[in-house]
Amino acid sequence: MKPSHENVRLAKEIQSRLGQLAVHSTPLVRAIRKDYSRRIADATPESVVGLALHLLNQKSDLLRFFSYELISCHRTALKQLTRDDLLKLGEGLNSWSSVDCFAMYLSGPLWAQGTVSDQMIVTWARSKDLWWRRTALVSTVALSRRGNAGNLVKVSRACALLAADKEDMVVKALSWALREMAKKHPEEARTFLEQHRHILAARVVREVNNKLKTGLKTPRRHVPQST
Repeated sequence: MKPSHENVRLAKEIQSRLGQLAVHSTPLVRAIRKDYSRRIADATPESVVGLALHLLNQKSDLLRFFSYELISCHRTALKQLTRDDLLKLGEGLNSWSSVDCFAMYLSGPLWAQGTVSDQMIVTWARSKDLWWRRTALVSTVALSRRGNAGNLVKVSRACALLAADKEDMVVKALSWALREMAKKHPEEARTFLEQHRHILAARVVREVNNKLKTGLKTPRRHVPQST
């Protein structure tokens, strides 16, 4: 679909403002995003998604972050996002940062609200593309933070599908997913470790056990004071 003249204008303006930043720190980028969120507050969901997709044409992780936040912070755009829209927004995921923004702002919340089906997460978890496998795991974070039993079953299922995966980016995501589970459901996280210990990467076992025992992924080392 061809972008509207207004979206083309806004996209150029956004890129110009971001390009003027001396550093692309999250607070500075977010301040600009908040300005545009106010300006498009009354725009239709279709228009907001159209603007985000147009920005994504630039193949920039910075604009990807900006676009996903723009949708996430619009009062109706996220709620009305379709499955097809989501898949278009997820085209080109090729780094941990792009995946994590997509999963934390879009696919995870949409899974929690029912727009993303359990089967779609399963499909991602079984993908040959490591970035989609990571997306499946990072998407569980939104469900774990809700803390209800029904969501916990879905989280455990997604984690089990990737328990034996040894790809580094997937291993790190699995550790994150299980540590999030452990915050509100520590016994279930312990049970998961026990049941899958024989296939889990050592890193996952170590970090999740640390979280369960100390509340931290990596316990702080005690440095003796000199006398």
